[in-house]
Amino acid sequence: MLRIFLDETVEFESAFTRLCNRGDDDFSRVELAVRAILDAVRTEGDPALLRFAERFDRRHPDPILLRDFRGEAALARLAPEHRDALELAASRIRTFHERQRDPGFSYELDGILLGTRVSPLARVGVYAPGGKARYPSSVLMAAIPAKVAGVPEILLATPLAGNETDDAVFAAAFLAGVTGVVDLGGAHAIGALAYGTASVPRVDKIVGPGNHYVACAKRLVCGSVAIDGIAGPSEILVLADRKADARVVAADLLSQAEHDEAAYPLLVCLSESTAKAVSREIEIQLASLPRQPIARVSIERNGYALVVPSRERLASVANALAVEHLALHVARPEDLLAQIPRAGAAFVGSCTPEAAGDYLAGPSHVLPTGGAVRFGGPLGVYDFVTRTSVIRYSPQALAAHAGAITAFARLEGLEGHARAVEARIK
Repeated sequence: MLRIFLDETVEFESAFTRLCNRGDDDFSRVELAVRAILDAVRTEGDPALLRFAERFDRRHPDPILLRDFRGEAALARLAPEHRDALELAASRIRTFHERQRDPGFSYELDGILLGTRVSPLARVGVYAPGGKARYPSSVLMAAIPAKVAGVPEILLATPLAGNETDDAVFAAAFLAGVTGVVDLGGAHAIGALAYGTASVPRVDKIVGPGNHYVACAKRLVCGSVAIDGIAGPSEILVLADRKADARVVAADLLSQAEHDEAAYPLLVCLSESTAKAVSREIEIQLASLPRQPIARVSIERNGYALVVPSRERLASVANALAVEHLALHVARPEDLLAQIPRAGAAFVGSCTPEAAGDYLAGPSHVLPTGGAVRFGGPLGVYDFVTRTSVIRYSPQALAAHAGAITAFARLEGLEGHARAVEARIK
């Protein structure tokens, strides 16, 4: 059952504070183990990878890196409806992200050429989990933006099963433009991508979600390699007015609850009767949900219904929570969304299920969690490029700026800077 809290009560404030602080991950339980794994991978290379693969992935990858993973053949082996869904999703994701391409710019003013050159990263690593479920959608959502950005080498790290269930992953990798599959999961996969080994080349950036060990590893290798962020449990916030359909709202909440026991299915609504109706619907729908054990734990652990008095309060609570997925089951949803700048992905109106964003709509479903929407956004083409500032002075332009540049240099006590200018204009 959802726990229901009424605004302006002590219980509401306590629950609200807990939710606002949900992203304060404590890695102390796993950090020592993750550091040991990363240190072993950095110093030993492949032997450490094989040892950890047998221990954690429970298989011996041979080879560790598959360049010829025969993704086209895997795609052909899928059931037609699954193949069609993957191909449609890949096409729509590519079409969306092509609009994010940044060509850079340049302009000339008073003899000075200025601009920004945009270049793709040379090699990136995409991590896709392989624990409770396989997620070919995550392969498409992370690798296609990299491919659109022009990244020439894209490595997918995921623990393979070694059987026909790998076909969906191989097919997605083929459609996304992946150039190699690293048959590893967990912190050792992150170490391989970050540091490089005889089998796995070092990448420039690692993206994609994972469990607590993977998240901790990404945090620890940051600096040796770029990362997209620290992913936490999946989360959805449904905003509902009094006319919202409790059955549909409950279905949206369960669509996230079935991801993981630690997921956050959250409801903010305008009446206690709505909260109770949604809670009853959750119980009804849980009874026939195949992943009921996972979803029930998520609902009982992190399922909240916050009852507030107005649409303005709906918006203020949503902004404070800064959630990964925001679903608006309200009248005039666009008007309410205009008041909520902090949301990873917004699903506008009751006809827009979050599942559409997970698979087919087009924007990447790799999103900040735990309140990180405050300073981050969806994974995109812009995450796979570097930018170079381009500056060119003509002799006349340098002469015109020389006095100001040398004065500034001497203001900061950097005589060598000033002389480097004067050497050019004497």
